[in-house]
Amino acid sequence: MVQHLNSSSSLAAPERLVIASRESRLAMWQAEHLQSCLKTLYPACHVEILGMTTRGDQILDRTLSKVGGKGLFVKELEAALEDGRADLAVHSLKDVPMIMPDGFDLTCVMSREDARDAFVSNDYASLEALPQGAVVGTSSLRREAILRLHFPHLVIQPLRGNLDTRMGKLDRGEYQAIILAAAGLKRLGLASRIKAYLPLDPYTPAAGQGALGIETLSKRTDMKAWLAPLNDHPTLLAVSAERMVSRQLGGSCEVPLAAHAMWNESQLSIRSFVASVDGSKICLASGAASIKTIADAEALGLSVAQDLLSQGASALLP
Repeated sequence: MVQHLNSSSSLAAPERLVIASRESRLAMWQAEHLQSCLKTLYPACHVEILGMTTRGDQILDRTLSKVGGKGLFVKELEAALEDGRADLAVHSLKDVPMIMPDGFDLTCVMSREDARDAFVSNDYASLEALPQGAVVGTSSLRREAILRLHFPHLVIQPLRGNLDTRMGKLDRGEYQAIILAAAGLKRLGLASRIKAYLPLDPYTPAAGQGALGIETLSKRTDMKAWLAPLNDHPTLLAVSAERMVSRQLGGSCEVPLAAHAMWNESQLSIRSFVASVDGSKICLASGAASIKTIADAEALGLSVAQDLLSQGASALLP
């Protein structure tokens, strides 16, 4: 039986929805979390998950910056939306390109988990405790730059693969420590593996880190209405500011770029940096403003991006 969203709406509640997701354990957790939220909203709806393997999951011997960047994690999911196999796709927002391709929208941003980076090691309690020459793994040029700046005596090595693959490499002794997003560890019940949370200053996260983004076809106005209750407004405004910074600076896996915004009473504050990969050069900027709309948030992000550019950030961009 078809339900109605509310008495004033003529749009019926969905009867069947298909979520496109990568097949890693973390991606499937995200899809199942979204599935649960949709079932709560629309109890009569049959919500399925279409698991898929993306090129980003298949290419593990090279860094993302050398094989095509963030878009490698979303193209196959977008194809499933386009050909009707799926109605929506769920992503870790930091993996979503800053400019959406024609015909696709970032329709919903769900509430954010811990956005910080996490230090994970079996033998050491902190970055400061690592000895000369210790090998630290990270998949991010942003993390690599800030680590090289503050810990030039450490050896920073690429670390690709899903979260379980990365943890396995640490446990086999290939690295003395690895740096991961805290959000993924927490979502998979692995918070006990975190030895230290890295402070937002200087370890500013990537734009969108810790948030879940839901992508749909632009023409699916029904999906926009159905997903509207899942939008977390504070998170949406924060990531809108962050993604604007990244967009202005050509944010991709080829740029050591950080941008993180958070609420402080009635204001949104944001901190961002652009660095050279070796950490020898860095431009830092921050800002705060009273924010009510996405346009306000994007204006704040634009202001911070312009500040970085005025400091010479363009010389650090590829």
